Amino acid sequence: MTKINIEECPRCGTHEHKEQVSMLLTKVAKELLDRAVAHDKSKLESPEVEVFDEFTAKLKDTTYGSPEYNEYLEEMKPALHHHYFTNRHHPEHHEDGIKDMTLIDLIEMICDWKAATMRHADGDISQSVEKNQERFKYTNELKRIFNNTVKELK
Repeated sequence: MTKINIEECPRCGTHEHKEQVSMLLTKVAKELLDRAVAHDKSKLESPEVEVFDEFTAKLKDTTYGSPEYNEYLEEMKPALHHHYFTNRHHPEHHEDGIKDMTLIDLIEMICDWKAATMRHADGDISQSVEKNQERFKYTNELKRIFNNTVKELK
C-alpha cells in the first residue's frame, strides 16, 4: 500500500478551500441572522416609536414616491434622521450612500424594501427598485442585481 503525502494530494487543497468557503459563508449567514433579529429595533424606542406609530398607517395608504408620501416623510424627518443614523442598511446612514455599503447591508436593504412594498396597497418592489435608482444613484448593473435578488425572494 502506497502512503499518500498530504502536501502532494491534489484534492487536499480543494477540501481546505471548501472548508474555508463554508466557514466564510457561515459567518455571512450568522451576520444576516443577527440582523434579522435586530432589524429596525430603533423604531420601537424613542425618538422613533412615537412618529412611526403615527405615520405607519398613513404611509400604508400612499404610493411610494408620491407627493403625499414625500410630504409624510418630510413630517417624519427628525425620526427618520435618527433611524438612518442608527441603521446601516439605509444608504442615508453612509457618507457616500450606497457606494459605502457592504453586500450584507445591501441584502438587508433589499429585504427591507421588499417588506415595505408588501404593506402598501399598491406596493411594487420592481417600481421601488426603479425609483430608488434615481434617488440613490446606483448603476444599471446594481439595479439588475437587485431585481435578480427580488426574484429569489418570491
